[in-house]
Amino acid sequence: MGNEIVMNVTDRETRLALIEDGQVAEIHLERRGERGIVGNIYKGRVIKVLPGMQAAFVDIGLPRAAFLYVGDVHHHPQDLGLVVHEEREEEPEKQDNMSLGEGLGEGLEFTTPIEELINEGEDILVQISKEPLGSKGARVTSHISIPGRHLVFMPTVDHIGISRRIENEAERQRLKDIIVNIKPPSCGLIVRTVSEHENEDKLKDDLTFLEGTWQQIVEKEKQAPAPSLIYEDLDLCLRGVRDLFTENVTRLVVDSAETSQRILDFMDTFMPSLKPCVEPYDGEEPIFDHFGIEMELNKALGRKVWLKSGGYINIDFTEALVAIDVNTGRFVGKRNLQETILKTNLEAAKEIAYQLRLRNIGGIIIVDFIDMDRPADREKVTNALQEALKKDKQKTNILKISELGLVQMTRKRTRESLTRTLCEHCPYCEGKGFLKSQMTVCYEILRAIARQIADGCSNIKVTAHPEVVKLLFEQESEKLENIQKKHRATVQLNPDPNLHQEQYEISNG
Repeated sequence: MGNEIVMNVTDRETRLALIEDGQVAEIHLERRGERGIVGNIYKGRVIKVLPGMQAAFVDIGLPRAAFLYVGDVHHHPQDLGLVVHEEREEEPEKQDNMSLGEGLGEGLEFTTPIEELINEGEDILVQISKEPLGSKGARVTSHISIPGRHLVFMPTVDHIGISRRIENEAERQRLKDIIVNIKPPSCGLIVRTVSEHENEDKLKDDLTFLEGTWQQIVEKEKQAPAPSLIYEDLDLCLRGVRDLFTENVTRLVVDSAETSQRILDFMDTFMPSLKPCVEPYDGEEPIFDHFGIEMELNKALGRKVWLKSGGYINIDFTEALVAIDVNTGRFVGKRNLQETILKTNLEAAKEIAYQLRLRNIGGIIIVDFIDMDRPADREKVTNALQEALKKDKQKTNILKISELGLVQMTRKRTRESLTRTLCEHCPYCEGKGFLKSQMTVCYEILRAIARQIADGCSNIKVTAHPEVVKLLFEQESEKLENIQKKHRATVQLNPDPNLHQEQYEISNG
């Protein structure tokens, strides 16, 4: 079954789903006024250099200053004592997905401290490599990368890279020979996966377009003040076509006639042969409902994910990491405990890889698999997780499973996860996920009444949530009567539905 791209476009937001083998693999969302900034290029001004962190803060005109690490500072290598690694064929997929820019300084071994590279007040051209996440500002790099359909152009690094997803060695060598022949001096090119089996003319055309784009950026940067936006990456619709429309995609379905025409115009320049794959959708049913994507989207916001066997995984977000817990649930197995645990963990490994990609979960991830006594079983589960993650274009790093059944891993994060994009902290529990029970609040109120009486109050008014007041009437009435008789006090209970369950007010009536 071929892959499909489905786009839902309204004047408020654009949603894009990639369907692989009948299953929703990725969901991307962009709202009006909240357009992503990864890939955008700014002329910024260095506002603070931090030698202790080997980093700097750069004002690029956003509410929070951007963060620039020493490894992402571009200067001429011959002037700085840097070692440049060229022609790394095993180029990671950093440049072959919908998040570009970060890590282009990784081929350089820096021996010069950041305070000798840039100065406060200096203007600098930077590109967003990571969206502002939570309370953190955007991460930027001065190693610019401009993605095209077939190539990624890097004007600051003399480098040749071939996408790892092109596995045939003869094809890799053919593409490398073409790039060596067409690459301008003192710049870099990465060959993207969609370039497999393409001819030299296609790659040359892409390179010509990218060089022209870079020249426009250079000219605009000379005239623009700092801070200011110099280059804005494509919107979600065209970015999705550029980065996701591979030879495995059989059709692109979009429910907006205007967007459909924009896509066709874009394809005229970059991929005219794929224009017949674009299909307008004019059905009565909403497009995401028709393709079953809306249901999958709602499931992707849940904490618990059921496995086919009856087991399940729980996904919990914290400030620093994401914790995933595997449980057998209703699954009791057929043979013995070890086989039941192994089967559950193997099934969970595949589902976890799928959920990480679907929900766009990144950063530090801890997976708590069910404990396995046999080392061979632990290795099988680790291998299953690694194999399942091969479909994921984002860079991942996995450590071997521990004897406690824990897997520590990282997944590159450039944009907020689906949950953080579509949801917000509950104003009721303030993100804790737990509330004090009604009984706990009742006991707090009784202790507060005792303190009021000790202070000499004899007429006390208690205002609390209706359910808490009800519990005081039904289960703690005897206790209240004893307090009033013993201390010759009056306690008046007043329900207020506008109060939080944990809130209450005690006043001198």
